[in-house]
Amino acid sequence: METGFECVDEKYELEIGKIVRKINQEKAKKILLQFPEGLKPYAQAICDKIEGETNCECMIWMGSCFGACDVPLEVERIGVDLIVQFGHSAWKF
Repeated sequence: METGFECVDEKYELEIGKIVRKINQEKAKKILLQFPEGLKPYAQAICDKIEGETNCECMIWMGSCFGACDVPLEVERIGVDLIVQFGHSAWKF
């Protein structure tokens, strides 16, 4: 299975531009990325894309993720500036 960014970008609307703008706006340096199981094979490619367009370090949470309310308890210990949670459904604000 192809796991490069171009492959995942063709299949999903990841809104990387919005993520990059938010990281730059917040001047975030340490980012935690959370993925549902279906996107985990693409996690490194997405991480590389975000790091390549910002001045941040991305960490990939490979534990379970049951939705936007599922924030890992380790977040405080790790000390992240921003959490990006990817999902399969759009949120309406």
